[in-house]
Amino acid sequence: MNAPSVDLSSYRDQHFKGSRTEQERHLRLTTTLYVGNLSFYTTEEQLYELFGRSGDIKRIVMGLDKFRKTPCGFCFVEYFTREDAEMCMRYINGTRLDDRIVRTDWDAGFIEGRQYGRGKSGGQVRDEYRTDYDSGRGGYGKIVQQKMLPKLT
Repeated sequence: MNAPSVDLSSYRDQHFKGSRTEQERHLRLTTTLYVGNLSFYTTEEQLYELFGRSGDIKRIVMGLDKFRKTPCGFCFVEYFTREDAEMCMRYINGTRLDDRIVRTDWDAGFIEGRQYGRGKSGGQVRDEYRTDYDSGRGGYGKIVQQKMLPKLT
């Protein structure tokens, strides 16, 4: 039995190609983690430094705005072993990086194309609707920013 910190969350990737049962199986065996709530200014080097504390990293894939190709607040961290990924879930999930509390969750495995934000504006969906000012995530949400632009006549 897993500790609560390494149990599967209720979140499931709606774009997963396969059945719910297949997705559950992948999540129970994966060595890949989704990491969210990152600052847009966090570097790959910082991620290797922090996540390398729990084990040997196979690769990190930065989440990018699909139009501007700039970081947009998430990444995938793939470890060589499940044990190292579990150590990360236990000890790194919920820690602070660049003044933000990072969230980690199991991922069924990185597939090319998933590094791009799924929001309409190219970034993360949640960021589009954010009405508060967050300097670590680019200021106000994209929809609020668009409303603030002066109308051209």
